[in-house]
Amino acid sequence: MTADGADDATTVGERAGYLDLARAVLYREYLLFVRYPANAVGGIVISVFFFALLFYGGRMLAGRAVTDSIEGIVVGYFLWTLSVGAYQSISSDIASEAQWGTLERHVMTPFGFAPVALFKGVAKVVRTFLTSTIILAVMLLITDTTLQLSAVTVVAVASLTIASVLGLGFAAGGVAVLYKRIGNWLNLLQFGFILLISAPVFDLGWTRLLPLAHGSALLQRAMVDGTRLWAFPAADLALLVGVAVGYVLLGYVVFRYTTRRARRLGVLGDY
Repeated sequence: MTADGADDATTVGERAGYLDLARAVLYREYLLFVRYPANAVGGIVISVFFFALLFYGGRMLAGRAVTDSIEGIVVGYFLWTLSVGAYQSISSDIASEAQWGTLERHVMTPFGFAPVALFKGVAKVVRTFLTSTIILAVMLLITDTTLQLSAVTVVAVASLTIASVLGLGFAAGGVAVLYKRIGNWLNLLQFGFILLISAPVFDLGWTRLLPLAHGSALLQRAMVDGTRLWAFPAADLALLVGVAVGYVLLGYVVFRYTTRRARRLGVLGDY
């Protein structure tokens, strides 16, 4: 390469920043949604179908008990769809990239592997918010239920809640890079989210340090009781932020360690 070519490449690299990366991954998600709408609609239909089974089957078996707690069930299922989307946004995406043989391209970018994976995960979470909102609207129609929906409160609390799951997805994605075919174990963890979302029911203080648990309790209060963001105790909000940041950092550390080990072992591009 000539010196002029090297200077041009350097200039292009200097012009590209994290804002450009964010635009690129968001536009990529938009294109995937527009070009493959059947896949997106299929995911919504499947989620609604399983909720309908849960709701009507529960009414047949438990009757009044399900009806009395339907608001909590709707909020819990809404949070579960968000959590699964956030978790899969990194873990499954990285596993797919490794299978397709395109993982090395992310490693070779000037931004680094971890920032690219994180931005792609955040972009998928934005799309998941949109699809989960549609699912929530359908659930409210099916159950003939009303909730207190303050956009600022719901978005803020839900975003911080699923941030911890995004950290778990980061860690799982790194493990997938190192050990390759572990899809069954990655999928199994999704069902554990149900227990984490239900943890506030058991009223155990230590569970608030687990992913989803404390955020689930706050989201229930926001959407069922109508509590606004500024009405929550400062200690509850601080714990929500602390859990979110803590699990994202933990996932990032695990991701960096496993991907570096994969590079040292020469198995980064294997599948």
